[in-house]
Parts: sequence; structure tokens; C-alpha cells
Amino acid sequence: MVVLAELAFSTSDLAQVRFAVSPMWEVAPSFRLLTSAAAHPIHRPWVDQVRPRMGAAGLDRGWLCELIPPTGGYVPDFLNPAPAGPASAPAAERDAIRASPADRVRQDLDHLARHQGKFGPRLRALHNDPQGLLAKVTEEIEAYWELALAPYWARIRAVLDADILYRARLAAEHGAGHLLNDLHASLRWDDNALRIARRKQPLTRTTAGTGLLLIPTVFTGPGLRTRTTLPDPPQLAYPARGIGTLWKPRSVTRAADTLSAVLGRSRTLLLTELEMPASTTQLAHRTGLSPAGVSQYLTALRKAGMVSAHRAGRSVLYARTAAAEVLLQAASA
Repeated sequence: MVVLAELAFSTSDLAQVRFAVSPMWEVAPSFRLLTSAAAHPIHRPWVDQVRPRMGAAGLDRGWLCELIPPTGGYVPDFLNPAPAGPASAPAAERDAIRASPADRVRQDLDHLARHQGKFGPRLRALHNDPQGLLAKVTEEIEAYWELALAPYWARIRAVLDADILYRARLAAEHGAGHLLNDLHASLRWDDNALRIARRKQPLTRTTAGTGLLLIPTVFTGPGLRTRTTLPDPPQLAYPARGIGTLWKPRSVTRAADTLSAVLGRSRTLLLTELEMPASTTQLAHRTGLSPAGVSQYLTALRKAGMVSAHRAGRSVLYARTAAAEVLLQAASA
């Protein structure tokens, strides 16, 4: 039976409402999207690039495959530790997962088993020895992050930051109540409580910590996702504004003409070609530059902070950094 969850707020709770960017809140839903047979019109460019690499690396048949079932439903709460600040580093969240109490891990796995019907062999081992095997889980999360999300993080992060900036301004101009009412169609702020429609489980202060942690995401889909684990504040993950434009190509013709005089034609050409992450071989094929020349130019761009490198199996993917995106945007203006 669907219930209307109601989370009460004291003055102290309202004072502790905050936003955070969380890499792990992108890991589970993005992994589920890659392992699911369902098509996704918005994320298709990303899926088409990443799914073959994930299969080649064997990440579609490891720990995450058992922890994150492709058909939806519950994901163990220990995979989404509460961000300590406004934007946790991926390594910090992996450390928090690795430090999860054994009882917490077993409780979450028992909950997962009730949803799935049984444990796979890896989860049975993890249930028996959480402290010994969480390191293997986080090693696989790191491999997945480097392959599937790190090369695209500057682009994703720009959408998340823009969402938070918009909502912070909304709260400043109209108050926290207006902010919460605007966050999602299933949310309603009324009489010092946040009410969530179409939620299967109740949400009360006896099962959730103080305050509220609001986490914009690009991969969770149109609905809301929650995490309530004492003593952490309740987490509410919601779809960020602007997801529809996340993978759309950006016009950089004018920027290329402007930047060529500063960076040189070849370096500028490589920056514009990195609309999506690519390897040295791919860039050489697309630009007509020699592989050695591409490698030399990428090294220079990386030293200048405009390109980042990410291991993807046997190859290395290069991606534009946030600084490069700002530079291209300014040059296009």
C-alpha cells in the first residue's frame, strides 16, 4: 500500500537543511542503467560509449552486479554514505563505505535479500566477512568510477552545480518552504513537515537523523530516492534541472577560431574534439594528427589543467576539465 510519508521539522532541523554533490549517488543508478535492457533517450550517448568498455573490463559481472540489481528496487544504504561537506571527493566516499560497521552492512544485505529472494555468492561472502571484503567492493567502485564517470564528471558536475545555484537563489528569495515545494512534484511542505507522496515506507524522525540533505543527481531517473540511516541526516536525491541538455553537442566553432591564436591550431582542435572523452588513437583518427603529436599536445593541455586522463581498461581516455569548459564558453561568447 502506498502511504504519504511525513517528515517533521523542528527549527533545528530546518536550520540543518543543506545541499551536497555526491559521486556515489551517481554510481548506483548509472550502473543500473548500463546493465538494464531498457533504453534511455537522454543518456544514450553516454551509454553507447561506456557499456562496451564496462563489458570489456568485466564490471558487468562483479560485486556491483550483485549489489545493484538491474531491475530496480533497493540499493544497500551503506553504498550512499552521507557527504560530509558540499561536494565529497569520490575517494572520501569510498573510504566511508570501507569503514561501514559490519552490523550495518549485514542489515542492508538482509534487506536486499528480501527484495531479491536470495544472495549471490559474492554477497554471501560479504555478509560473512564485511570488514574483510569491503575493500574489494570499493576497489571495483573505483574501477567503475574511472571508466564510466570520471571522464564525464566535469560535464555532470556543471549540471549539478547549476541546479544547486538555482535552488539556493530560490531559497534566498522565497524561503525554504518555497524551495521544498519546488523541488519535486511528489513533495509538499506544509505545517512544519515535508510530505512525500507515492512512498511505500513511512519516513519519520525516529528512523532518520536531524536536518535534511538534498542531493541533485543526473542518473536517478524522474523519481525521488531516499536514505535514512541513524545518526546521519535523511538524504533526499532528486533529478537535477538541465539533465536534458547534459549530452547535447555544444557549438564551439567561434571558440575554436578565437582560441587558435592563443593555444595553437592543433591544441584547440583537440579540445574541441573532446566533446566526449576519447583515447589518443581515436583523436588521431578524427583529427588527422599523428598519434605522437596528439600525445604531445595532450600532455601540454593536461599540464595546463585543461585535460584530464582516466584509465579505461588497457587504454586511457582524455576529457576536458571544468577549466577547459569555462574557457570554451568564454571564447564562444
